[in-house]
Amino acid sequence: MIDLNITWFLLVGVLIIGYAILDGFDLGVGVIQLFTKDKEEKRINKNAIGPVWDGNEVWLLTAGGALFAAFPIVYATVFSGFYLAFILLLVALIFRAVSFEFGKYVETEKAKGYWDIAFSLGSLVPALLYGVAFGNILRGIPLDQKGNFLGSFIGLLNPYSLLIGVLSLAMLTMHGAAYLTLKTEGKQKERMIDLTGKMWIAFVSLYLLATLASFFVAPFLFENVFKNPLFWVLLIVLFVSIILIPVTVRLKKNGLAFLFSSITIGVMIGLAALSLFPRLVPSSIDLSYSLTIYNASSTPRTLFTMLIIALTGMPLVIGYTIFVYRVFKGKVVINKESY
Repeated sequence: MIDLNITWFLLVGVLIIGYAILDGFDLGVGVIQLFTKDKEEKRINKNAIGPVWDGNEVWLLTAGGALFAAFPIVYATVFSGFYLAFILLLVALIFRAVSFEFGKYVETEKAKGYWDIAFSLGSLVPALLYGVAFGNILRGIPLDQKGNFLGSFIGLLNPYSLLIGVLSLAMLTMHGAAYLTLKTEGKQKERMIDLTGKMWIAFVSLYLLATLASFFVAPFLFENVFKNPLFWVLLIVLFVSIILIPVTVRLKKNGLAFLFSSITIGVMIGLAALSLFPRLVPSSIDLSYSLTIYNASSTPRTLFTMLIIALTGMPLVIGYTIFVYRVFKGKVVINKESY
């Protein structure tokens, strides 16, 4: 008999990983745009993600819908507790989306500059806030016995969560640079190769620091995980993929570098999920108050019905994603219709 709760835990995890990998490089490119001075390179950056960024965000909407359908109590608790943070995130994503079209049609360089900043900040803020939100989940948030959030917005900006936020920013910037090595040529490509290496150093340093901090801030994450064989498999895969990122970059195996960057992101999220399991939202007040895949789930009938819908719809999403990337593969070519 299939455990529907575990199945949905895995499905939501896959959707989050898919979003982190796909929209992750979009956000990373946006952060890089903030520090790009050459106008032509800025256009190339935008057009590198122009055909795919909106499709990538479908994974976020799907993950949110899956969370609402399978674990509605978690959805309600997290979205109400993180309300101000999510409003800020939403504003950033709106400005990022609008900047693509408005930046294309404005006539003055000054106006273009404003929309370019909106695009960059609309990428940087989500890259940071996603990490801050994830950091709060890892350390636990103040939930009472009834699952009510007792914290505040300021409380979410704690040192540990901010550290995870900066780690997320560094990781996605590295991921974006690795993606741009596939889409650019000449000096810009060489700069992206160099930037990927530099951001790799920042990412690895922050990840080691965050792991060490987790032992003190959230020791419950390590209670039983070392006994799980899957943990060691994922850890080995993570170690290998992290090491191979700078190796493949320097060898100019850019496709492999992006692949290993993607694997690194996916396995990191997988390790975090494995450490949390079966908790979805730990309580910092008392771990027994935590929301789990069992006490925060929908009814079995709902889970089963939604599973059928998910197994029907997900192949369409995956197929569409593969098709779009095949159509727009290769180096960026700028023409009069480009962003």
